Amino acid sequence: MATLIALAGLPGTGKTTIARLVAQARPAVFLRIDEIEAVLRVEDERRDIGPLGYQIAAALAVSNLKTGQDVIVDCVNPWPLTRAMFADAATHAAAAFLSVEIICSNTDLHRGRIESRVSDIGKGHAEPDWQAVIDRDYTPWREADVCLDTAKLSPEAAAKRILSALCA
Repeated sequence: MATLIALAGLPGTGKTTIARLVAQARPAVFLRIDEIEAVLRVEDERRDIGPLGYQIAAALAVSNLKTGQDVIVDCVNPWPLTRAMFADAATHAAAAFLSVEIICSNTDLHRGRIESRVSDIGKGHAEPDWQAVIDRDYTPWREADVCLDTAKLSPEAAAKRILSALCA
């Protein structure tokens, strides 16, 4: 059965690195909300796109899940509302759902990651600074199936934990 793996976590926690490792190992379709949103903002980087990036990712997830492909969604996924969008997508596609929250409990490490980031996304995307990260409206995902702390786990170890949860 195909599985939708929905990640959640603040910028700089390691979601994209981990998602890529899981997508390569599984293999799975890799949907990165930042890239979708960058395309939506290419003409105006300040454009308010609301939930459109998430809605597009959820629709693409359903299409790929229905073909039997696993899908990993890489996004901040900050609220129960956005998380439910992906759970509903899995249900709609008759697929399994794995929820994963990624945190970085070491503030200095997390801040260092944010301040040293180099974006690999082109026009339409701006990396947040540390103040934007700490000011972000984000609700911890306490009921996530898997919670990973990248202050304590390497990206490879975190990816292995997700892959193990998929096999359980």
